[in-house]
Amino acid sequence: MSFASEAPELLEVSGSLQSGAWLLVALPLLSAAILLLGGRRTDKWGHLLGTAVPIVLFVYGVLLFLDVRALPAEERSRDLHLWSWIPVGNLNVDLGLLIDPLSLTFVLLITGVGSLIHVYSIGYMEHDPGRRKFFAYLNLFVAAMLLLVLGNNFVALYFGWEGVGVASYLLISWYTDRPSAATAAKKAFIMNRVGDAGLAVAIFLMFATFGSVSYEGVFGGIGEASGAVVTALGLLLLLGACGKSGQIPLQAWLPDAMEGPTPVSALIHAATMVTAGVYLIARANPIFNASPDAQLAVVIVGAATLLYGAIIGAAKDDIKRVLAYSTVSQIGYMFLAVGLGPGVYAIGIIHLVTHGFFKAGLFLGAGSVMHGMNDQVDMRRFGGLRKVMPVTFWTFGLGYLALIGIPPLSGFFSKDPIIEAAFDRPGWTGWLFGGIALFAAGLTAYYMTRLMIMTFFGKRRWTDDVHPHESPPTMTVPMILLAIGSVGAGAFLVLGDRLGHWLEPVLGEEPAVAHKLPVIVVTLLTVAFSVGGILAAYLVFGRSDVPVTEPVRVSPLTVAARRNLYADAFNEAVFMRPGMWLDRFLVWLDNRGVDGAVNGVAAAFGGGSGRLRRMQTGFVRSYALSMLGGSVLVVASLLAVRFV
Repeated sequence: MSFASEAPELLEVSGSLQSGAWLLVALPLLSAAILLLGGRRTDKWGHLLGTAVPIVLFVYGVLLFLDVRALPAEERSRDLHLWSWIPVGNLNVDLGLLIDPLSLTFVLLITGVGSLIHVYSIGYMEHDPGRRKFFAYLNLFVAAMLLLVLGNNFVALYFGWEGVGVASYLLISWYTDRPSAATAAKKAFIMNRVGDAGLAVAIFLMFATFGSVSYEGVFGGIGEASGAVVTALGLLLLLGACGKSGQIPLQAWLPDAMEGPTPVSALIHAATMVTAGVYLIARANPIFNASPDAQLAVVIVGAATLLYGAIIGAAKDDIKRVLAYSTVSQIGYMFLAVGLGPGVYAIGIIHLVTHGFFKAGLFLGAGSVMHGMNDQVDMRRFGGLRKVMPVTFWTFGLGYLALIGIPPLSGFFSKDPIIEAAFDRPGWTGWLFGGIALFAAGLTAYYMTRLMIMTFFGKRRWTDDVHPHESPPTMTVPMILLAIGSVGAGAFLVLGDRLGHWLEPVLGEEPAVAHKLPVIVVTLLTVAFSVGGILAAYLVFGRSDVPVTEPVRVSPLTVAARRNLYADAFNEAVFMRPGMWLDRFLVWLDNRGVDGAVNGVAAAFGGGSGRLRRMQTGFVRSYALSMLGGSVLVVASLLAVRFV
């Protein structure tokens, strides 16, 4: 039987599966509502419901993926219309879902890695009295992220975008008894609103220019828009992406998000929130392809951020903050990739997927260490844990090797092509960005080897109140599965260009490029820098005892790195304090100027009416006397006029 004769049947099956895609968003929302409204009656089984939902969604996502994959490449994009959402005048926004290779890739990542994080949370949050509510927030987070990647227009994306922000605020501030958690949640919420303002203005500009906010309407009109409008759209979308993905200049919130429970850190940093910015730029690739200036801005942001995160990560002693700045750096690699234009978008998405495996595994491994170390996070108080926590050690170690790009683990297959593509950029900028990416690869190996040595090797520097032990199976099994992904996901996705070909209908084909450096040379350089970083960390931390307290004398660069390269101080001096002064001035102006004028007018009328009221005595003789006085004045005035 020919393929043509089979195609109608495939399309019919595809339609039947896709018609239920709304369940991807509805089921986690329903689960969150049940857990939040059900109260304590759901405490005994709430965590099971919260975990079952993403597992079911992952199974459905796999079936949907297989079904769409069976279709011809040109038919793999389907729009599922749900209802007319905002019909106001010329603005007509339909709520619908876009089922295509890019959205399905994110669906599998969000539900797959998210399911493992949910399972891990059963053990990690076992003794937390609010566990049921915690799983409700996790489900809400997953629902918002799925709407973000599945929406068929920018308004639906924005709705999910804001939902992710709300859910992250609830989860980061989970430990309500800690002022630091409340501060971190507010910081994340406010800094994300800055980026969200850029995305909102971009959507306004889209409607004003194209009369539409749907992907089809906006991308179809790019060729008719002026270069200035397209560049403005690209820069505004980049601002929104920087906020969600923790990129310079809106990166300061992301490391502070570590104040939430460790599963939250894994969910935010690996599978959901921080990947939203990369998704936005990849989805809006027609806009960036039409604006070289906007593309260059994305590349600059990515290169600066990946170096920034790597430098700071090398100086932190908090195990979760090292991983947090590692995320900042790795997302920078993804921004660098999607900013390099056609043919490299897919490479950025590949690194996003592999990063989802090894970074989630690393965060869950850090949570396992904290579980065994009585919630301590200071690596100076660790050491020698590989013998008492063997499963954590081996799973964490595989994630570590994948992150630093040691072949043949997944990070090697996804990060090495980004460095290669950066060198291939035309002109001297290719050498600049390629050199930055290569140097940061060495720094990544350095700070991650430092983390491994201080945590799992050397002498035991434990405090007296800790008794390290291996975590329960509900925590170790997800770590093992993620470690398997850290080992094999890169080779599976890259060899044969499986994911690249899958994404071609959305991101375009890879153009032929003349390499500045042979691929083998870039590969050898990347491995050499990584090995150099490992050796440097071993020479500094592996051959001598790690002090349990921070040394008094450290280099100026180390001081700057431990102070986040003064980024927080810069934000405080340039934005926060002037903002406070402006706020105080506006309050004073409101009280003394606006309110003062209003209150002054009211007081004038009130005082005048009080005085005039005294003239109304109610006595007839007083009114008669007033009338007589008035008459005398009128007669006198007339006589004066007559004889003058």
